[in-house]
Amino acid sequence: MDNAQKETVQANEQSVLQDPEMEMNCVDLSKVLGAQLISFQGPSGPIHVVCSSVCIDSRQVVPGALFVALVGTVQDGHRYVGSAFESGARAAMVARSRWEDPASDLVHQAREAQGLLLVVEDTLRGLQQAAAYYLARFPGLLRIGITGSSGKTTTKEIVAAILGQEQSVVMNQGNLNSETGLPLSVFKVRPYHQVGIFEMGMNRAGEIGELAQVLKPHIALITNIGSAHIGILGSKQAIAQEKKGIFSAFSGTERALIPEEDPYRNFLAEGIKGTICFYGPQSFRALADLHDRGLEGIDLRWDNKPVHCQLIGKHNIRNLLAALAIAREVPVSTKAIWEGLESVQPLFGRSEILRGPVTVIRDCYNANPESMQEAIGFCDSLDWQGRRIYVIGSMLELGSVSPEAHAGIGRALAASKADGIYFLGSENQGAVAALEQALKGTGQGKAGRVGFYYTDSLSCLSQVLADQIQPGDLVLLKGSRACGLEGLTEVVMGAHEARTEGGV
Repeated sequence: MDNAQKETVQANEQSVLQDPEMEMNCVDLSKVLGAQLISFQGPSGPIHVVCSSVCIDSRQVVPGALFVALVGTVQDGHRYVGSAFESGARAAMVARSRWEDPASDLVHQAREAQGLLLVVEDTLRGLQQAAAYYLARFPGLLRIGITGSSGKTTTKEIVAAILGQEQSVVMNQGNLNSETGLPLSVFKVRPYHQVGIFEMGMNRAGEIGELAQVLKPHIALITNIGSAHIGILGSKQAIAQEKKGIFSAFSGTERALIPEEDPYRNFLAEGIKGTICFYGPQSFRALADLHDRGLEGIDLRWDNKPVHCQLIGKHNIRNLLAALAIAREVPVSTKAIWEGLESVQPLFGRSEILRGPVTVIRDCYNANPESMQEAIGFCDSLDWQGRRIYVIGSMLELGSVSPEAHAGIGRALAASKADGIYFLGSENQGAVAALEQALKGTGQGKAGRVGFYYTDSLSCLSQVLADQIQPGDLVLLKGSRACGLEGLTEVVMGAHEARTEGGV
């Protein structure tokens, strides 16, 4: 299952959005979409359909839903239109090619349910257009868009914590930021919301621009340009071009926030129809005494008041600065910034600190060369009396640069303070080879200070770690989400207790 499919599964799990306040009249929607409307006669004439939720998974349909039949690489939603109607869907958006198929029984299924069909050329495009149409009903909503190679979700959460102190905020849950996730998240907007904060991710070229046309952000921010998705786009320049798409719906009054220290800052600022604001450590008069306190988080002074944030690492300092840049543009009060920063909690799999006899840094939601280097550097920087154990999963979606990228991590690990290194995933074979070569150059080798282990089996790694982890260890779990390193948490944290209880 690739990332796009996984994200669609996540979207499916949270795609049911039923609320009378978001009702959409299907006749009006069909006009916006340029869709052919297939309606049927009820006892009193043509059926009038108003939908109160939007769904892309027939298993999640509730009465009153509009079911959008998406066509994926594995599943075709048109196969489940009948099930959607049986579960209470009032309407289904279907592709013209499927509707015109002589073998199709979509019309029969809709007629049996006294439902309605919206026939469009492309259902994904139809979903996005429907979301844009729905969002346009809330002209008073301040729309904020966030993209970048990393830090999108954490930045969004910090912004929400700050703005939420004073205003009613809506945002996409988790990282539902894709071509389907963002449109579905848009349908969460209600009349009482004042600010919408939406992150935008991508799994193909052109996706950020499409999402920008849905959201049409008033404030749009790029966190950074890194190597994430370089396997899809081919180069950092192409990544920068893709991320720049977040500004493509600007008309002239919007604000573009660009990191002042990013090598692509000038490229990102070229040709923008709107106000350009660079942000970074030197951008805030109210900010002082910003420093990383290791496992204890981040300290700073904002408008002469000490503030403590529980997030850890230099990468989260960048995320914090990005959030402050947005807060400044909204704007919000100093008090909201103080209380918002104090309230932020680490998200699952994103630099979490789990304490016990063994201390675990769980940073396994995603991984690329930049974030991997940062995680290793952070652990090296800690004043730690016990052993440092680094569990490294593969970095995925790197394409042709993957071998050299993993080799670079191997060399970085050889120079690190790790006492033990455990690799998971076939992509890491290059990292192992580079590590071993580097250690030979220092005279350490396999019998030296640094021990290492490689496997492509999570269960094997789990067994090895259960035997090797000791009280007082610091354990880093870092790898791409698909590696499933979070599954090692209980094994690592419970290894000492398990051996004690076993009497060995």
